[in-house]
Amino acid sequence: MAYTTIDDPSKYFQTTLYTGSGSSTQNVVNGGNSDLQPDLVWVKNRTDARWHRLVDSSRGVSKNLYSNETDAEGTEASVTAFNSDGFSLGTDTGSDGWNENSDAHVAWQWKANGGTTTTNSAGANGADHESVYQANDTAGFSIVTYTSDNQSGDTVIKHGLSTAPTFMIHKGRNADSTIWWVYHKNLGNSGYVNLDSTNANQTGSSNVWRNTAPTSSVFKVGLDSIAAADGRTMVAYCFAPIQGYSKFGSYTGNGNADGPFVYTGFSPAWVMVRRFDSGNNWHMHDNKRVPYNSNNKTLYANVNNADGTEDFDMLSNGFKLRESGGGYNASGGDYIYMAFAHHPFVSSKGVPTTAR
Repeated sequence: MAYTTIDDPSKYFQTTLYTGSGSSTQNVVNGGNSDLQPDLVWVKNRTDARWHRLVDSSRGVSKNLYSNETDAEGTEASVTAFNSDGFSLGTDTGSDGWNENSDAHVAWQWKANGGTTTTNSAGANGADHESVYQANDTAGFSIVTYTSDNQSGDTVIKHGLSTAPTFMIHKGRNADSTIWWVYHKNLGNSGYVNLDSTNANQTGSSNVWRNTAPTSSVFKVGLDSIAAADGRTMVAYCFAPIQGYSKFGSYTGNGNADGPFVYTGFSPAWVMVRRFDSGNNWHMHDNKRVPYNSNNKTLYANVNNADGTEDFDMLSNGFKLRESGGGYNASGGDYIYMAFAHHPFVSSKGVPTTAR
């Protein structure tokens, strides 16, 4: 068993549950082993059919994006501050927000660099386009913003990590009807799926990633495909795998309720699964909504549904499928996943750990 470099994943990722207070502001406080000041907060109302909302410290508080929609970035009284142990919410007297009165919510949170950004100029460090990034090499996560110019050739962007990302999510910010583009290493350099839809892998789409995998310093995009307009402001969330903390891989379903076991090397805190040989939803599980097996509370990144029910086991060193349906486990179906740790299977000293 290989050692991890992160004994306490709660320093870099946490799931927190809270109840909306409506017209009252509130602080959402994280409860992991370590305080976490998040840089990306992804919130979903669990009680009602409400939009997903994503805010990050690079774009700024109250700047919302919506994983289940192609709408432009909205400005709302949502997150008002990123705190040393969580985040603050503004008042929300209407529906479809972060703080709907008496409703159950879940907040998934990742740490980058505390909101401190670096500008990489066009022509520097192998990039031909300016980008602004904040990066956390320890956790393999960066937030990158850049602006399109609708050029038809390669556009090379510095992502700020020292390891190549294997999972990236891109979104146009300042215009409606701009889809969410997702890169995953197992889809190939000319494939993609969309976070906001159920499309199968779009193989042979060479213009999107320019037939090039991300390197340890940059990624390539075809801005005429991803942004399709001059002056389109973009954000990219980039993830590189960290042993014992995060993993981005694939598996093949067997069509049986006794489904495949997927080894991650850690007890998962959060897993998102997506079928890619055929269209299906993005299925999201965490270890807080149901802290035991079977972990049967599901949300879907591409739709606004409240909590659904599908069986799924989170184990000490991976996860196991307990459904035979197409969303997780169709016979011969191909699936990608991204997963983050609750606890490593082996500590940095090579000692087996107790996951729960």
